[in-house]
Amino acid sequence: MIIDILKAFLVGGALCAVGQLLIDFTKLTPARILTGYVVTGVILSAVGLYKPIAEFAGAGATVPLTGFGHLLAEGIRKTIGRDGFLGIFTGGLTAAAGGVTAALLFGLIASLIFKQKDKL
Repeated sequence: MIIDILKAFLVGGALCAVGQLLIDFTKLTPARILTGYVVTGVILSAVGLYKPIAEFAGAGATVPLTGFGHLLAEGIRKTIGRDGFLGIFTGGLTAAAGGVTAALLFGLIASLIFKQKDKL
């Protein structure tokens, strides 16, 4: 178990360190870096490299945004096999539906619980 935690920490930490280096040493905005991470996850998944990383590191590879890209790509791949061409448009949505729904639901709950603090 401790080895699994260590692997997740090292891979997840490396992904975060790369992001921090991109913020510190490039003029890329955080939004572009985050988008780049998702696209990188899709590309690595498409060429078959991300699945072994995810199996090795577990949550260290599936929780960061590259893991979200991998989730989208895998959902599209599976749905294309089942539904054909229509799977290109529906696969990513159905694969990520649970996570997106949870994010929206918890965001709504947080907005109802906490008052907005406007700066004047």
